[in-house]
Amino acid sequence: MNSGLRVGVFVDAENIKMNGGYYMRYDILRRFAARDNGLLLRLNTYLAFDRERAQSDPEYARRTRAYQQTVRDYGWKIVVKEVRRYKDEEGNITTKVNADLDLAVDAMLQGDHLDQVLLVTGDGDFLQVVGALQDKGTRVELLAFQNISRELTRQVDAFYNGYLIPDLLPFSYEPKNEWGVSGSCVRGVPTKWFSDKGYGFLRFIRSVNPNLWVTDQRDPDSPYRSVFCHVNEIAEGLTQDDMQNRETIVEFYLKESDQKEGGYTATNVRPIYFSRDEHRTRSST
Repeated sequence: MNSGLRVGVFVDAENIKMNGGYYMRYDILRRFAARDNGLLLRLNTYLAFDRERAQSDPEYARRTRAYQQTVRDYGWKIVVKEVRRYKDEEGNITTKVNADLDLAVDAMLQGDHLDQVLLVTGDGDFLQVVGALQDKGTRVELLAFQNISRELTRQVDAFYNGYLIPDLLPFSYEPKNEWGVSGSCVRGVPTKWFSDKGYGFLRFIRSVNPNLWVTDQRDPDSPYRSVFCHVNEIAEGLTQDDMQNRETIVEFYLKESDQKEGGYTATNVRPIYFSRDEHRTRSST
């Protein structure tokens, strides 16, 4: 049943590519945007294309066109921005590609016909765009992976870290991963950690649905699942302070609990993202 919400998605693809989301799946992103059965009116992504490189590198040209076609097959409109090269007074060449203006203009104009916008970027330059859309009565949600503007996350109506959305960013070393089942690899956040006892609990999204705001796992409508974690399963590089921070993102394997029927324990817990300290950000994808 359609919720009646008119939804638009605008992807700052180069920002996402450079900040953790290189292998982001556009089919999963589309499903995430439509999780409340809204009507997807706009699906725009702004991609870079290096024409000069394509002329000298046929493989790059082939891969780029194949990728663009795959994204189009999922129903996305692609706005191609060509890479520009500039030479300074000392002869140094820099390359730039910036789709910010195109995305901002499109979001403002097309936002007049939308009830909800999902902005996929971490770039704080879109702060005014978000405010302007909200002033028109449009709900604005944000999705990004890392190096995310704090001001932007505070301004939007809801923020989702892309690492936590099931299957949005695949595991290259687990190509047949079935997210959320025993033996699978998932990503989540610490919720409770008892340093004196050496254990705590993690939380992950088991499936995407309209109730992502229901974070209490005890609620039957909640899409979240709690997982027991022992300090012995924490990899080097994760401290107990990190495990007390809900902004820490980890990936781990699910194992059926020997103590609780239907429960899970986390094994091989590895750090993915420390949003409180961007210099510690890392990714194994």
